[in-house]
Amino acid sequence: MPRTLCVFCSSSDAVETRYFDAARELGEGIARRGDRLVYGGSNVGLMGMLARTVQAGGGHVIGVIPEVIHAAGRGFDTCNEFLITPDLRQRKAAMELRADAFIALPGGFGTLEEIIEVLTLKQLRLHHKPVIFLNTAGFYDPLVALFEHFYTSRVAKKESRALYHIAPDVPDVFDYLDGYEPPTLPDKWF
Repeated sequence: MPRTLCVFCSSSDAVETRYFDAARELGEGIARRGDRLVYGGSNVGLMGMLARTVQAGGGHVIGVIPEVIHAAGRGFDTCNEFLITPDLRQRKAAMELRADAFIALPGGFGTLEEIIEVLTLKQLRLHHKPVIFLNTAGFYDPLVALFEHFYTSRVAKKESRALYHIAPDVPDVFDYLDGYEPPTLPDKWF
């Protein structure tokens, strides 16, 4: 059964080639499997590469972009579905509503904010969908170290590791999705 995969990622064209390679590989996998992509609607950076690759493979792309970014000429207007939202908050809500799973490719502040929000919603049991960090070339290693610091500092329970998956490569992303079963988690609070 096809899934709609929400992917958060960089809109920078200045990132390293290996991150573009990962976006291309993920896009090829999404299209080949018959899954759909929902993403931030941009035509640049990893976002643009991902959307173009999914479409080139015959896949379905849903772009959701806030008006301010669309007005700057950064929209991938040839998406199969293209939604323009008044602001970033409504963009995230529209993407979350359509998603069956969430994946973070390398990205900056926006990517981090988006994936952490869905992780927090899962922690609060407001959804039970997979949350995956594609850790290309160790990109997310510093964040994983911060998460571990949360556990040792007791600001988060160590069982929270079950909220997310750190995928070393694209094949692992799809293996995790195919075998995913929502974890049983203790209450968030100590």
